[in-house]
Amino acid sequence: MRVAVLSDVHSNLPALEAVLGAIEEADVDQLWCLGDLVGYGADPDACTALVRDRSDVCLAGNHDLAVLGALDSSSFSATAKVAVEWTQEEASEETTSFLAELTPALDHTGFGLFHASPRDPIWEYVLSIDQAEAGLDAQEQRIGLIGHSHVALFFTRPEGRARHGYAHGAQAGDGALLGIDDGAWLINPGSVGQPRDGDPRAAWLELDTDEWTARFHRVPYDIAAAAASILAAGLPGALAERLAIGR
Repeated sequence: MRVAVLSDVHSNLPALEAVLGAIEEADVDQLWCLGDLVGYGADPDACTALVRDRSDVCLAGNHDLAVLGALDSSSFSATAKVAVEWTQEEASEETTSFLAELTPALDHTGFGLFHASPRDPIWEYVLSIDQAEAGLDAQEQRIGLIGHSHVALFFTRPEGRARHGYAHGAQAGDGALLGIDDGAWLINPGSVGQPRDGDPRAAWLELDTDEWTARFHRVPYDIAAAAASILAAGLPGALAERLAIGR
């Protein structure tokens, strides 16, 4: 089975459409989304509808939960909080009803799917070896797929090494290919709608469970159009500006 894995769409319709076009060309069997369909961007309804219609499984992210009022947004950055409040006003009942059906973690066909991390599926950013070691200890599955940090990366630990000091990892650029046939793994596909790893192109991951490989992909999209829609909606300008630099 070949699976497209995406995360952190954040209401960025041009980015999502570009990624879905690339996924369609790749002719995968399934699409898994790791959450945060909304927040930051200006097209929550269109993005949620596309993910709802195209995905085989979808998680809830912290921004999705905040928009629903199921999570306190007081700890969000000022711009993120404004975007949550704007989305609460603008999102349709159809959008919020779909988001309300989702959970931040699932065991799906033997993979652990987590919006953030295995030990904290809502909040934890897995960016360091220590965080990865703790996540690998916490997950029951050999391979975990995570989002939330908006950084395309991976961490792995050899089979049988269940203590700290054996894991390693790195950021992953466009086209990077992992052989994941053994060992324990945490893999982040990066963000569709707001990359923060220095590459502004939209990100997704191609998972092959027959060959046991994972390949990272980046897709160019109309950043100017996404930024313009943010500004037209009256959302903070910083949310538009950051798209062009991938930070």
